[in-house]
Amino acid sequence: MSGLIPGKVLRSTGSWYAVSDPDGNVVDCRLKGRFRIKGIRTTNPVAVGDEVEYSLDENMGSGVIVKIHERHNYIVRKATKLSKAVHIIAANIDQAVVIASLNRPKTPTGFIDRFLTTAEAYHIPSVVVFNKHDLYDKQEKELLEYYAGSYKMAGYRVLITSVPDRLRLEGFKNMLKNKVSLLSGQSGVGKSELINAVNPELNLKVGKISEYHKKGKHTTTFAEMFPLGFGGFVIDTPGIKEFGLVEFEKSELGQRFPEFRERMHKCRFNNCLHVDEPGCAIIDALEKGEISPFRYENYLKMLSDCLTINDTFMGGFYNSNLL
Repeated sequence: MSGLIPGKVLRSTGSWYAVSDPDGNVVDCRLKGRFRIKGIRTTNPVAVGDEVEYSLDENMGSGVIVKIHERHNYIVRKATKLSKAVHIIAANIDQAVVIASLNRPKTPTGFIDRFLTTAEAYHIPSVVVFNKHDLYDKQEKELLEYYAGSYKMAGYRVLITSVPDRLRLEGFKNMLKNKVSLLSGQSGVGKSELINAVNPELNLKVGKISEYHKKGKHTTTFAEMFPLGFGGFVIDTPGIKEFGLVEFEKSELGQRFPEFRERMHKCRFNNCLHVDEPGCAIIDALEKGEISPFRYENYLKMLSDCLTINDTFMGGFYNSNLL
């Protein structure tokens, strides 16, 4: 056995982990003993994005992970519907990028806002990318302009892309450069296609769209981190139909909407939920057109969830330092 080598976990396949060393060499490693994360039950002690140290068995050509460094943040999902254990999808993320589409398939704004809200909870910068612009008709392009304007007004960075038209692909590339970016979105929105367009050497598998359901077929079955040729990493996640809320207290939810957060101090009551209270600065801004109606409606739906989930664990971003 050699001395300890620092590495980054790129992929997990059961009991083996693909780990990249500082020179970019990838070594298959297994885990030494059992690791537990304080305060949280997980099905996987090591996740994509983890910074680890491993020893190399030169005779076997593989390594043994002996240390997992403290995580800055991580994203989890429930392991099963009945289990309170969670599965860590990825760790140590610089930015969260939600890929959406208005056509083939159509991404609900509720999906986008739940994703953004969860990232906001742990101060992870987020970007909204509307892909497949080449497929939109006039009406959809008008709707896109409205959505893009709404998210920009809320304080988010927005990109509109099209791979066939090469629309803003350079901007997408620059956004990813030298960062660890988690890409998520419903199946079929074009995550892998976008990554391939800016880094063709990766040659990620691209799924086809079902003509009957107009929905994407799953091409990614587990999260995997890919080094980018121009610097940085992308974490491609399985296409998911829903994105659950972390367990927010109802009084905290408004803090997760940037356009709410900057106005909440003007509400008459400190415990204002922004529903029907008198002197609510959020309702006032809504009536003035400073907050988009669909964002407010999604807030109300999430607020309803906060009132009902209580002991139910919903998947989301968690900061390891806060557990």
